[in-house]
Amino acid sequence: MSASSKNRVKITKRFVENTTVDKSKRLALWDSEITGFNLRIYPTGRKVYYLQYRNSFNATKKVKIGVHGSISTEQAREQARSLSLRIASGEDPAEGLRRKDVAPTIAILSKEYTELHAKVNKRASSQYDDDKMISKIILPALGKKKIEEVTTHDIQKLHKNLADRPYTANRVRALLSKMFSLAIEWGWHYANPVTPVKKYQEHKRTRWLTEQEITRLRNVLDEYHRPAIATAIKLLLLTGSRKSEVLSATWSQFDLEKGVWTKPAHNTKQKRQEHVPLSSAALDLLVKWKKESTEEHLFPGRIPNQPIQDIKGAWATIRKRASLNDVRIHDLRHTYASHLVSKGTSLSIVGRLLGHTQTSTTQRYAHLADEPLREATNIFGNSLL
Repeated sequence: MSASSKNRVKITKRFVENTTVDKSKRLALWDSEITGFNLRIYPTGRKVYYLQYRNSFNATKKVKIGVHGSISTEQAREQARSLSLRIASGEDPAEGLRRKDVAPTIAILSKEYTELHAKVNKRASSQYDDDKMISKIILPALGKKKIEEVTTHDIQKLHKNLADRPYTANRVRALLSKMFSLAIEWGWHYANPVTPVKKYQEHKRTRWLTEQEITRLRNVLDEYHRPAIATAIKLLLLTGSRKSEVLSATWSQFDLEKGVWTKPAHNTKQKRQEHVPLSSAALDLLVKWKKESTEEHLFPGRIPNQPIQDIKGAWATIRKRASLNDVRIHDLRHTYASHLVSKGTSLSIVGRLLGHTQTSTTQRYAHLADEPLREATNIFGNSLL
């Protein structure tokens, strides 16, 4: 399809992809619904979305929304509407993008994300994970680029380079998407180049420890040279708690007489307070450890008044000694849940102990609930043999 530069049409995906241009000319197509929204098709075939407008001084300005392919037509239209509303309220986005202080690099965006979002809204362990992804993956690949220069193609290349680590790739994608969403809120950019990039499929792990493996782990922990880390790992196994909840725990959260651990909302994944009953084994462990503890944090770190930040290195050593090379820290949580369910505890109770808000999350253990039923029916079956 060809079109004259004076035509006003509704700019849709089908229209954009079917419109061609003479190789000696540049074509401008104006949207019939959103004032100033236009598409420019260059002799090279490159198609770029813009919004043209008049600022408060009646000067004609334009801002680039994005290149077709890196941004969809629907996204471009939505950005044009958003820009139009901001212009109507007195903003001048074209002028803003020219100013160096509001056209930062990804490195600057990363710093602002950390200071204004992560440190305000995320737990210390999540901040640690973000910092690691930013320093090890995002900054080496994109750090020097201006935000407006980053395309979906750039994100896709980064995502593909992590294809052998799909979980990490998806976490990096989610982090970048949040960073660009904030950039849009702050007026630093007008589109999220991460949106078109599809996540890799992730397969849920179903690894948990057998009773023999638990015995091997316990023996190694009993002899480990750092009692605080050994105790933290035992508490993970005895409560099914998340690593961040255990490492950040303080003695004020525990009522050892009633045998209850009250997890504060800011330490839980669901951001809600949880009251968790403690088993006799967990209570015995805590009572003994309290005799060794002299600080508010159960597991104080090397920084004064701060808990241990991470135990990945120690865990690598411990699991190797226990011949559990494929076991992650989070698998201890699965172990706790799996053994409860296989011994007859209902899924609803296990879900409450784990702090699940959705019953579907606990359903991954549903097949284990058949074991007590199978043992029961075998009682009758065996009597007939």
